[in-house]
Amino acid sequence: MTWLITKYLLTAAMVVLVSEAAKRSDKLGGLIAALPLVTVLTLIWLYVEKQPAEKIANHAWYTFWYVLPTLPMFLVFPALLQRLGFWPTLLACVLITVACFGLLALALRRFGIELL
Repeated sequence: MTWLITKYLLTAAMVVLVSEAAKRSDKLGGLIAALPLVTVLTLIWLYVEKQPAEKIANHAWYTFWYVLPTLPMFLVFPALLQRLGFWPTLLACVLITVACFGLLALALRRFGIELL
């Protein structure tokens, strides 16, 4: 139980670090947020918890493919924010990401990569 609490606290601290950095500097907050901190922590947790190497490698592999459809959101969000406001923009970006994920999954299926 102590280990689980430690994992929660360290992971939450990363989120707080990013949000606090973003308050002070848009560029620094963006840079820290762009780092794959959650993925790195997850890989560490999997390794420390003695998960098989194949499991850890698969996590990294699928994370790569799942990140790609999120990228358009970061371009669309600033463009829509001034026009639609925060919540409608966030919803639109979620829908765009889901659509991009679906399209990517269909495209990759042709190459033998199953994301769904």
